[in-house]
Amino acid sequence: MIELDNRTSLIVNELFLNTIADKFTDKEIELIITSSQEMRDINKEHRGIDKDTDVLSFPYVAMPMAPLGSIVISSWHVENKAKEFSHTNDDELALLFIHGLLHLLGYDHEVDSGEMREKEASLIKEFHLPKSLIIRTQE
Repeated sequence: MIELDNRTSLIVNELFLNTIADKFTDKEIELIITSSQEMRDINKEHRGIDKDTDVLSFPYVAMPMAPLGSIVISSWHVENKAKEFSHTNDDELALLFIHGLLHLLGYDHEVDSGEMREKEASLIKEFHLPKSLIIRTQE
């Protein structure tokens, strides 16, 4: 189940995102939709990178009854990438949510041998979504 904290005017299709999340976990996921500036601040504070980004994931310590973690998504990136690639905000938000969720589940495209990319591609196909950033950059 998603616990949504939408700090922007972006419309969020919670039902669709919950359908995606339910495929992998029955644990709660905190989803924060925020501004470009707040995303930059979070990225700087937690990763030491002073720039905006599209999605960040923060897994929680695995304990019984504990949430899976938090996913933070920039509404600016959702809206701009949706326009750039001619798809809907719902599609772009779902792509970023899937990416963040896979990180919460332990996948890491920066160090793996393509497992995260393959899993993401499979989910994109299953949910009839356009290609994500990780897939677009592999082509």
